[in-house]
Amino acid sequence: MLGGVVLCLGLLLLVFALVLRQRAGLPWGRVAAMDVGAGRPLERPLVAMRYRLAGKPDYLIERGGAVIPVEVKPGRRAPRPYDSDLMQLAAYCLLVEETTGRAPPWGFLRYADATFRLAYTPAVRRRLVALLDEMQALLDADDVSRSHDDPRRCAGCGFRTLCDDALAD
Repeated sequence: MLGGVVLCLGLLLLVFALVLRQRAGLPWGRVAAMDVGAGRPLERPLVAMRYRLAGKPDYLIERGGAVIPVEVKPGRRAPRPYDSDLMQLAAYCLLVEETTGRAPPWGFLRYADATFRLAYTPAVRRRLVALLDEMQALLDADDVSRSHDDPRRCAGCGFRTLCDDALAD
């Protein structure tokens, strides 16, 4: 009798865990590190010195011998991922490649109600490296113009008080 109760309780917990995992939208695999909540913290950022890039993905999942980055945007809802979020995820793929010596086959981007998979292809990698080069050139430039016409973005910018192009007070 007690064995049956323990077995039923175990099955109930397993089903509960499976439902939680499915709702989280995370891929199956061992969570190697996570930068959210308690558990296996990623103590130091991943660093790729030659790209002057560092970052901490929300999760690193080990699956089939690969380390797969996962970025979670719990408050974002969209029918398709934002390009900026995809490039952030591609940057995490590059960081995994540089720190482990093995490129992940893909990364996952989790929004509030959808999970998107980014195939980390040579084309995605080239696009990211070109974007990093462009960003570095802008950082090295003496003067850079504002890249948008949205006063709300300016209102939320930490450099607003220093910027000659600010659209908001």
